[in-house]
Amino acid sequence: MKSRLLVLIFYIFSLLLHLPTTTASSCCSIEGLPLVRNISELPQDNYVRGGLSHITLAGSALHVEVWLQTFSPGSRTLIHRHSCEEIFVFLNGSGTLYLASSSHEKYPGKPQEHFVFANSTFHIPVNDVHQAWNTNEHADLHMLVIISRPPVKVAFGDDFLLPSLCHPFCSLHL
Repeated sequence: MKSRLLVLIFYIFSLLLHLPTTTASSCCSIEGLPLVRNISELPQDNYVRGGLSHITLAGSALHVEVWLQTFSPGSRTLIHRHSCEEIFVFLNGSGTLYLASSSHEKYPGKPQEHFVFANSTFHIPVNDVHQAWNTNEHADLHMLVIISRPPVKVAFGDDFLLPSLCHPFCSLHL
Protein backbone atom coordinates (compact mmCIF):
# COMPACT_ATOMS: atom_id res chain seq x y z
CA MET A 1 0.00 0.00 0.00
CA LYS A 2 2.81 2.42 0.84
CA SER A 3 4.37 1.83 -2.56
CA ARG A 4 1.08 2.77 -4.28
CA LEU A 5 0.91 5.96 -2.21
CA LEU A 6 4.48 6.86 -3.14
CA VAL A 7 3.74 6.19 -6.81
CA LEU A 8 0.66 8.45 -6.62
CA ILE A 9 2.61 11.26 -4.93
CA PHE A 10 5.45 10.89 -7.47
CA TYR A 11 2.91 11.00 -10.33
CA ILE A 12 1.25 14.16 -8.97
CA PHE A 13 4.53 16.00 -8.56
CA SER A 14 5.67 14.78 -12.00
CA LEU A 15 2.57 16.43 -13.45
CA LEU A 16 3.43 19.65 -11.64
CA LEU A 17 6.93 19.61 -13.09
CA HIS A 18 5.76 19.03 -16.66
CA LEU A 19 3.05 21.68 -16.81
CA PRO A 20 3.70 24.32 -19.47
CA THR A 21 5.11 27.54 -18.08
CA THR A 22 6.17 30.85 -19.51
CA THR A 23 9.45 30.86 -17.62
CA ALA A 24 12.72 29.93 -19.25
CA SER A 25 13.53 26.23 -19.17
CA SER A 26 16.77 26.90 -17.30
CA CYS A 27 14.91 28.48 -14.40
CA CYS A 28 14.65 26.11 -11.44
CA SER A 29 12.01 27.87 -9.36
CA ILE A 30 8.59 29.44 -9.82
CA GLU A 31 8.31 33.13 -8.95
CA GLY A 32 11.46 32.98 -6.84
CA LEU A 33 10.39 29.96 -4.78
CA PRO A 34 13.15 27.41 -4.19
CA LEU A 35 12.67 23.90 -5.55
CA VAL A 36 13.09 22.34 -2.10
CA ARG A 37 11.17 23.89 0.77
CA ASN A 38 10.83 22.86 4.42
CA ILE A 39 7.11 22.18 5.04
CA SER A 40 7.44 23.14 8.72
CA GLU A 41 8.57 26.64 7.62
CA LEU A 42 5.66 27.26 5.21
CA PRO A 43 2.82 29.57 6.32
CA GLN A 44 -0.19 27.88 7.93
CA ASP A 45 -3.77 29.02 8.38
CA ASN A 46 -6.95 27.52 9.81
CA TYR A 47 -9.42 29.77 7.94
CA VAL A 48 -11.41 30.27 11.16
CA ARG A 49 -12.00 26.52 11.49
CA GLY A 50 -10.87 25.18 14.84
CA GLY A 51 -8.86 21.99 14.59
CA LEU A 52 -7.63 22.65 11.02
CA SER A 53 -4.10 23.31 9.84
CA HIS A 54 -3.87 24.22 6.13
CA ILE A 55 -0.60 24.61 4.18
CA THR A 56 -0.43 25.19 0.41
CA LEU A 57 2.52 23.08 -0.76
CA ALA A 58 2.50 23.86 -4.48
CA GLY A 59 0.47 25.45 -7.22
CA SER A 60 -2.05 28.28 -7.16
CA ALA A 61 -0.75 29.63 -10.44
CA LEU A 62 -1.20 27.00 -13.13
CA HIS A 63 -3.38 23.90 -13.38
CA VAL A 64 -3.30 22.21 -9.96
CA GLU A 65 -2.75 23.11 -6.34
CA VAL A 66 -1.51 20.79 -3.59
CA TRP A 67 -2.36 21.27 0.09
CA LEU A 68 -1.36 19.53 3.30
CA GLN A 69 -4.22 19.54 5.80
CA THR A 70 -4.38 18.27 9.37
CA PHE A 71 -7.64 17.82 11.28
CA SER A 72 -7.58 17.28 15.04
CA PRO A 73 -9.92 14.64 16.54
CA GLY A 74 -13.57 15.61 16.03
CA SER A 75 -12.90 18.49 13.63
CA ARG A 76 -14.40 18.69 10.15
CA THR A 77 -14.83 20.81 7.06
CA LEU A 78 -18.01 22.74 6.45
CA ILE A 79 -20.55 21.20 4.06
CA HIS A 80 -19.47 22.59 0.69
CA ARG A 81 -19.01 22.14 -3.04
CA HIS A 82 -16.57 23.78 -5.42
CA SER A 83 -15.71 24.56 -9.00
CA CYS A 84 -12.93 22.00 -9.28
CA GLU A 85 -12.09 18.36 -8.91
CA GLU A 86 -10.53 17.39 -5.61
CA ILE A 87 -8.41 14.38 -4.73
CA PHE A 88 -7.67 13.40 -1.14
CA VAL A 89 -4.67 11.24 -0.24
CA PHE A 90 -4.96 10.23 3.42
CA LEU A 91 -1.52 9.96 5.03
CA ASN A 92 -2.30 9.22 8.71
CA GLY A 93 -5.35 8.76 10.88
CA SER A 94 -8.88 7.85 9.88
CA GLY A 95 -12.22 9.52 9.40
CA THR A 96 -15.41 9.72 7.39
CA LEU A 97 -16.02 11.46 4.09
CA TYR A 98 -19.64 12.35 3.27
CA LEU A 99 -20.51 12.76 -0.42
CA ALA A 100 -23.89 13.87 -1.81
CA SER A 101 -23.08 13.30 -5.44
CA SER A 102 -25.03 15.15 -8.10
CA SER A 103 -24.77 11.94 -10.10
CA HIS A 104 -26.86 10.10 -7.47
CA GLU A 105 -30.21 11.81 -8.11
CA LYS A 106 -32.03 8.82 -6.60
CA TYR A 107 -31.39 10.21 -3.08
CA PRO A 108 -30.79 13.97 -3.45
CA GLY A 109 -29.37 15.61 -0.36
CA LYS A 110 -28.61 12.32 1.36
CA PRO A 111 -24.84 11.87 1.62
CA GLN A 112 -23.08 8.56 1.26
CA GLU A 113 -20.64 7.74 4.07
CA HIS A 114 -17.14 6.59 3.13
CA PHE A 115 -14.63 5.44 5.75
CA VAL A 116 -11.14 6.80 4.99
CA PHE A 117 -7.85 5.67 6.48
CA ALA A 118 -4.08 5.98 6.06
CA ASN A 119 -2.95 5.15 2.50
CA SER A 120 -6.45 5.55 1.05
CA THR A 121 -7.51 8.06 -1.58
CA PHE A 122 -10.79 9.63 -2.66
CA HIS A 123 -11.91 11.68 -5.69
CA ILE A 124 -14.57 14.44 -5.48
CA PRO A 125 -16.09 15.44 -8.86
CA VAL A 126 -16.77 19.10 -9.72
CA ASN A 127 -19.80 20.51 -7.84
CA ASP A 128 -20.46 17.43 -5.67
CA VAL A 129 -21.43 18.46 -2.13
CA HIS A 130 -19.18 16.88 0.49
CA GLN A 131 -17.73 17.09 3.99
CA ALA A 132 -14.68 15.47 5.63
CA TRP A 133 -14.66 14.57 9.35
CA ASN A 134 -11.92 13.30 11.60
CA THR A 135 -14.06 10.76 13.45
CA ASN A 136 -11.03 9.24 15.19
CA GLU A 137 -11.08 10.28 18.86
CA HIS A 138 -7.37 9.65 19.42
CA ALA A 139 -5.36 10.80 16.38
CA ASP A 140 -5.06 13.66 13.92
CA LEU A 141 -6.13 13.08 10.31
CA HIS A 142 -3.36 14.11 7.87
CA MET A 143 -4.09 14.39 4.15
CA LEU A 144 -2.78 15.76 0.89
CA VAL A 145 -5.46 17.56 -1.10
CA ILE A 146 -5.01 18.15 -4.83
CA ILE A 147 -7.38 20.50 -6.65
CA SER A 148 -7.73 21.34 -10.32
CA ARG A 149 -8.21 24.83 -11.77
CA PRO A 150 -7.03 27.10 -8.93
CA PRO A 151 -8.04 29.36 -7.35
CA VAL A 152 -10.87 27.27 -5.93
CA LYS A 153 -14.36 28.82 -5.78
CA VAL A 154 -16.42 27.42 -2.91
CA ALA A 155 -20.10 27.49 -1.91
CA PHE A 156 -21.01 26.55 1.67
CA GLY A 157 -24.31 25.29 3.07
CA ASP A 158 -26.00 24.04 6.22
CA ASP A 159 -27.07 20.71 4.73
CA PHE A 160 -26.38 18.41 1.80
CA LEU A 161 -29.20 19.95 -0.27
CA LEU A 162 -26.83 22.76 -1.27
CA PRO A 163 -28.06 23.70 -4.76
CA SER A 164 -25.71 22.79 -7.56
CA LEU A 165 -26.41 25.61 -10.02
CA CYS A 166 -28.51 28.20 -8.19
CA HIS A 167 -26.26 28.86 -5.22
CA PRO A 168 -23.70 31.58 -5.99
CA PHE A 169 -20.03 30.73 -5.71
CA CYS A 170 -17.84 32.83 -3.51
CA SER A 171 -14.15 32.98 -4.24
CA LEU A 172 -12.04 31.45 -1.50
CA HIS A 173 -8.31 31.58 -2.02
CA LEU A 174 -6.74 28.92 0.18
